[in-house]
Amino acid sequence: MPRVYFDERVAVGYDAGAADMFEPAVLDPAVDFLAERAGGGAALELGIGTGRVALPLSQRGVPVHGIELSPAMVEQLRAKPGADHIGITIGDFATTRVDRTFRLVYLVYNTIENLTTQDAQVACFHNVAAHLEPGGHFVVEVEIPQLQRLPPGETLRPFLVTPTRLGFDEYDVATQGLISHHYVKVDNVLRGWSMPFRYVWPAELDLMARLAGLRLRERYSGWKHEPFANDSTTHMSVYGW
Repeated sequence: MPRVYFDERVAVGYDAGAADMFEPAVLDPAVDFLAERAGGGAALELGIGTGRVALPLSQRGVPVHGIELSPAMVEQLRAKPGADHIGITIGDFATTRVDRTFRLVYLVYNTIENLTTQDAQVACFHNVAAHLEPGGHFVVEVEIPQLQRLPPGETLRPFLVTPTRLGFDEYDVATQGLISHHYVKVDNVLRGWSMPFRYVWPAELDLMARLAGLRLRERYSGWKHEPFANDSTTHMSVYGW
């Protein structure tokens, strides 16, 4: 079983630390996009976390099940209204199986990068294929690696700088490794933690999909179907049979 980085300390403050991702202008288009791809069927969220997307999607009438490695994150989800309508399986979403299939499987907010090896990411696509109904959709939301913003010879890039929070990404371009360092000021004490990720390119994801028998069907740079272009910083890719 992989190490659980989203422990109780992280889980308790997770929603507050990602408050901007709960804003209706950010969340509603994502839920609209996913509900449309569910097409009246059930959805499986990989890395369901505290339910930021799963809860509003469930409220749209989409039956949602989630796979989550962290019991502490699930505990936060279970404390929220409407959580009793969502099924949850504890496990590594790259390999954990649920005994049913789904019209929609989705990974959002860079969660594919929580799988820190290429083998694990490839296994995830095979796991999705085992859960996906014929005609179903697999949606991946993930950042475009920001290596163009990294000066030659440097490995650190700040992604958040406020009076109370600091965030830095540390890149290892030889291994496509990425460690996110987070620092939060609490009661005038700076507390920090770090988590490893593996960044992945769109073309690499497309090949992983092919290895699992899937194909790229759609790609956008935003949930409102914005075109994917050279300057896109993220992408929503839809795979299917």
